[in-house]
Amino acid sequence: MARTGRPREFDRDKALDAALTLFWTQGYEPTSLNQLKACMGNISPASFYAAFGSKEALFREVVQRYVETYGQVMAPLWDETLAPRDAIEQTLRRSARMQTTRSHPTGCLIVLGASNCSPENEPVQTLLAAQRERSRKGFQDCVARAVADGELTDTPVIKTLPTLFATFLHGMACEARDGNRAKKLDEAITTLMQLWDSLTVSP
Repeated sequence: MARTGRPREFDRDKALDAALTLFWTQGYEPTSLNQLKACMGNISPASFYAAFGSKEALFREVVQRYVETYGQVMAPLWDETLAPRDAIEQTLRRSARMQTTRSHPTGCLIVLGASNCSPENEPVQTLLAAQRERSRKGFQDCVARAVADGELTDTPVIKTLPTLFATFLHGMACEARDGNRAKKLDEAITTLMQLWDSLTVSP
């Protein structure tokens, strides 16, 4: 007997969120087109390509969705109404909570999404590297503001702080993926921020 009724409509936003979860869990290269089509409701190849164009184009959309949602934990870095120290500390603590929350994949898509790719997928690695560089620049700007405000002195040690904070931020992705919880990361952030305090200029 023939089926009747309207076909189920393709929910593009829902499909994008499903792809985000899959890429976040597995990474770009291990995720196959068949897995992507399945997680989107077993859509046809024609529907996939009509909606997203290619796997790489889909991943680029996924990264943008991630930055606009989960990645908003980074927003304090660019909030100049916050003191530089507060901006950095809030960013790290919010990121620690986000990366260890069990309601979605642990870790960070920007760090873990394409850590190892074959040469033909270098544009994907470049995409994520640019996002990580943006975070480094955020830390650099915060430290520069602290120097300009007289909170920190422009010394060789102070110049290493942006790299130190960025290394810690990106390293949390591995810690979270390995099962470390927010409390443990929070304690480490407290220790890290004590280094900042030890370098501040006494009034």
